[in-house]
Amino acid sequence: MASSRRRGSGSGGPGGPYAAVDLGTNNCRLLVARPSPRGFRVVEAFSRICRLGEGLEASGRLSEAAMTRTLEALEACAQRMRRRRVARARAVATAACRAADNCTGFVKRVRDRTGLRLEIISSEEEAQLALTGCAPLLSRERSRAIVFDIGGGSTEVTWIALEAAPGGAALDGLEILASVSLPLGVVTFAERFGGRRIKAETYRAMVAEVRAAFAPFEAAHGLGAAIAAGQVQMLGTSGTVTTLAGVHRGLRRYDRRRIDGCRLGFDDLRATVRRVRAMGYEERVGHPCIGQQRADLVIAGCAILEALCTLWPVGELRVADRGLREGILYHLMNGAAVRDWGGRQE
Repeated sequence: MASSRRRGSGSGGPGGPYAAVDLGTNNCRLLVARPSPRGFRVVEAFSRICRLGEGLEASGRLSEAAMTRTLEALEACAQRMRRRRVARARAVATAACRAADNCTGFVKRVRDRTGLRLEIISSEEEAQLALTGCAPLLSRERSRAIVFDIGGGSTEVTWIALEAAPGGAALDGLEILASVSLPLGVVTFAERFGGRRIKAETYRAMVAEVRAAFAPFEAAHGLGAAIAAGQVQMLGTSGTVTTLAGVHRGLRRYDRRRIDGCRLGFDDLRATVRRVRAMGYEERVGHPCIGQQRADLVIAGCAILEALCTLWPVGELRVADRGLREGILYHLMNGAAVRDWGGRQE
């Protein structure tokens, strides 16, 4: 669609607004923000579970039902962006679109219907953007960090070196030593192993598969030695970790302000995983921090998380309810990849 941007408040100048759209295997998320002295101020957030990757592992293609749900979610994003008079934006797609044979046609449908220019980014860029978004939560007291993101269709792990830079910007002194992205996510696992009722032996098989898949990364980079020396922190960004943090804290409804940046000791994390695994499907549906949309995915997420935490026993997890979208916004506001997003203003 051609752009017919209106002039006026929020329609273009240096003050924003900016928008980031993150289309994953399970979720479609939007964040609209304006620059502020401390980074940016969020003016609108939107998230919808659309399960774009449903059935993808078996067929190699995005299903028509999944594409229809996702197009509706992306249209809702575009409407909010037009209402906010967004002129600078980036919309990215990750694991599901990287894997699907018919992703080119889907991207064209997105452009024709919504005006969004959807970019399919590499797993390396996905990890970099997520790190940019999470960097303010990393402590300079330890020289190494494991940052992971458990997605719907893949799990990314990034191994980072940090220099002591208390007065520096969030990304000053950060170096990515290594990263890996493997096609192990909550949607793919739930489709393979089931999501409603998981037997103990099935759960153990999931944990073992994830550990085995990441073992070569450990062998190549020696994270365990740095952990034994007390040099490593762990930061997780995903629906799995935020959900478990909400369950641990006994929230009656999910509250990002009480979750983003919180810390979970591994003993508490293990106890929370046991509690969630002991719930029946209907109990998970009724839990305010799990709900129907995650009830059949959370056990798969627990298995992936347990594998990472036993492979790398740091002892404490810091929880991030931030990541890719925030990373996109930081890049946009620093002049990288600034673009007219292509949507018509109402």
